[in-house]
Parts: sequence; structure tokens; C-alpha cells
Amino acid sequence: MSAPKWTGRQYHYLSQDSHVHPFLVALWDEVRAATDGQVAVTVHAKNEGLPGSHLAIVDLLIAGEVQFYALMGGILGPLVPAMEIQGLPFAFRDHAQVHATLDGPLGSHLRQELNAKGIHALPFGLLENGFRHISTVDRRITRAADLDGMRIRIPEGRMFADAFESLGAIPVEVNVLKLYTALQNREIDAQENPLSITEALRLHEVTHHVALTSHMWSGFNMMASGKFWAALPADVQQIIERAVKKHVAQQRAHTDALNRSLESRVAEWGMIATPVNREDFRNRLRDAGFYRRWREITGNTAWQLLEDSLGKIE
Repeated sequence: MSAPKWTGRQYHYLSQDSHVHPFLVALWDEVRAATDGQVAVTVHAKNEGLPGSHLAIVDLLIAGEVQFYALMGGILGPLVPAMEIQGLPFAFRDHAQVHATLDGPLGSHLRQELNAKGIHALPFGLLENGFRHISTVDRRITRAADLDGMRIRIPEGRMFADAFESLGAIPVEVNVLKLYTALQNREIDAQENPLSITEALRLHEVTHHVALTSHMWSGFNMMASGKFWAALPADVQQIIERAVKKHVAQQRAHTDALNRSLESRVAEWGMIATPVNREDFRNRLRDAGFYRRWREITGNTAWQLLEDSLGKIE
């Protein structure tokens, strides 16, 4: 195997034992082998050695100082507002519908928007995180009104804040690595994440109820620095894109199966799971003007492409 001609670093903010890290390692191992060692990319969990802000890392990506980054679309909203549409509350029915939509014309539109900002988002490169559910320290949620006055942790992103404010809650931004302590100390009443994250961060130790809301889908966009990508020959780009499509498909299947299996394990964690009427939550958002606002923010093109796939949202 020859010495590397192109070297890079792939960052993500989850742990090494997460549902993302091993698939990224396998992906870049395959690329290295397929290029006879000419492309060597190392994978760094928990954004090792980088600034705490996701958007600060995105700036490094655009500058070419970071070569690859995996990040949720909602966090990219300040840069590309249309990216928020990936997490539109109560829009998607299931895992298959998500990827049929976001691998299709809507996904192409979002990649074009990112490309205009100096970011190359990889086709079929949307890693699965899963549908998000609400877990609480001690309050049971069965309807939207139960969120009134509840202090709930949210990640960065305008849509998260607007959604939970519209539902009557008090959203609080907390870094995911500080989330366990914030719940333990009752600085917040609740958090919302896929069950895979709840397990990975051991949040079931500090929350006792989980409402199976499936309120938003979340995933991680595989992104390359536009500068780095443009410097690669076309044949190397094709090798990377093939590897991304293969390993992301495996990661999606694994994570979807993991999240499904965890729903049956909630009781083993000592938590009480409660199903909810999703339409009650959606109606509250609609009455608050949420969907109307977000059509304007994400843009008519993205919204129309979403509705072309899913049907009328509002």
C-alpha cells in the first residue's frame, strides 16, 4: 500500500461506542484500501480537540481546516435555513419515508444549498439517529398540554426552540455532554432524543418517564469541505461516494433496528413508556402558526419538495 497522498480528519460529536463511530471507521478503512492507501482519513469521536460550538467547527470545515464532519441539519440552520426542514415536527411517518424523501429531490436541493456555502454534502450520506422521544424526571406526558411550563433540554437550532415554545414548554439549550448532570441536578425537567442516545448517555438513570412522541426525526449529514473535495480527482471522489452509500445504508439499518429494540427495553431500564396522540401535538403546533412560520424560513422550494413526497403539511 502506497503512502497517503490525501489525508484528512472525520469528526462527529458522539462517542466511540455510539451507533455512528464504527461505521465511519469502516467506511474510511474501505476508502483507504480501495485507493491503495492514497486517501487516509482518521475518525475522531466527541469532536476531539475542536472548539465546543458546532458552527465553529462548520467554519473550520468551510475553511478546509477540517475535512469531514457529520452533523444534524437543524444545527446548520443559521448557515442554510432550508436544512432545518430535515427535523420538521410530526412530518415523517417512519424511517423508510424519511430516507425516500431526503435521498430524493429534497435532498438534492439541500445539498445544492450547502454547496453554495462551501460545503459538499455527500449523496446518500444522511446517517440515522432516529425519531426523538421526550423523557422526563417525574412528569408523565400523554397530551400536548402536559408540556406547559416544562423546562426541556434542546440542542442548538431555531426549530427546536420554536417547536417546544409553541407546545408550551420552556426550551433550554444544554450541551449534550452536560445533559446527564443537568437532569440529575433538576436544572431541567426533561430531555428529548432518540432512544439510542438515551441509552448511550445513560439518561434512563436520571429520567423515569418516556413519552413515545416520535416528534422529530434526526440524522447526521456527511459533509466534506468544499475546498478539500474539489482537490480530489474524480475517480477518488467516486470511490468515496460509493463507500459512503454502502456504509451509511448499513448504519441506517443498524440504528433503526437498535431504536426499535430499545422501545421494548424501556421497562428494563425502570422507565414507564407512554404512547401519545401525535395529532394532538401537531394541532397545537398548527394553531400556534408554527408550520406557517417554518414554510417561510425554510423557503418555498424546500417546502414544496417536502410536500411532493409527504403530502400537505399544513
